[in-house]
This record gives sequence, structure tokens and C-alpha cells, in this order.
Amino acid sequence: QVQLVESGGGLVQVGGSLRLSCVASGRTLSTYTMGWFRQAPGKERNFVASIRWSSGSIFYTDYTSSVKGRFTISRDIAKNTVYLQMNSLKPEDTAVYYCASGVGASYSYWGQGTQVTVSS
Repeated sequence: QVQLVESGGGLVQVGGSLRLSCVASGRTLSTYTMGWFRQAPGKERNFVASIRWSSGSIFYTDYTSSVKGRFTISRDIAKNTVYLQMNSLKPEDTAVYYCASGVGASYSYWGQGTQVTVSS
């Protein structure tokens, strides 16, 4: 069993930055895929970014097109933590952000979410 706890959300103005954190407990996540998703009011939950272990110390990252160049996903294996650095935030980035973990593209564990609100 894996527990995921997000933090770092909040209210920020357009163009500002936030860094979300997701701490995992219950299992080492060094070989798991870690992802961030978001859900805006009245909309489906959508993929934002992921970081996937390949081999050794090689990881691959992936982003949805709307956040490429603005968001960066990273992980600290020693701390069992994954981060989402969000820069140049836009009103359309407003959503509840969820951390997830799994194998490959299949996510089995989810956090409770953290609210990000970007004001114009």
C-alpha cells in the first residue's frame, strides 16, 4: 500500500509560481511512475506531467502540451518525494492537483489533492 500526500497549493497571481510536493509513504517509489493530474471545476481529471523510471538512474518525463516549458516535474528518491514546479501560471491552470503513482502508465494510488488558484 502507498500513501500520497500533496502540499504546496494556494492562491497566486497570473505569472506567479508555485511548487507542489507529494510525499509517498508505505513503499519505496524509486521504480514507480509518478504523475500529476488536475481537475478543474466541472471538468474531468486530466494528465499534467509524469516521471517514469527507465533503468539505473535514468528517468523520463512527459508533459501535457499546455504546460510544456512552464512546469517541471522532478523527484527526490531519498525523500520519496515528487515535485511539480509551476511557473508562469495562468488562470486556466486553476484546479485541484493530484499526485499519483503506479507502474508504467497505470496509476494505482492517488493523493487527496491540493487546490491551486490563479487569479487574474
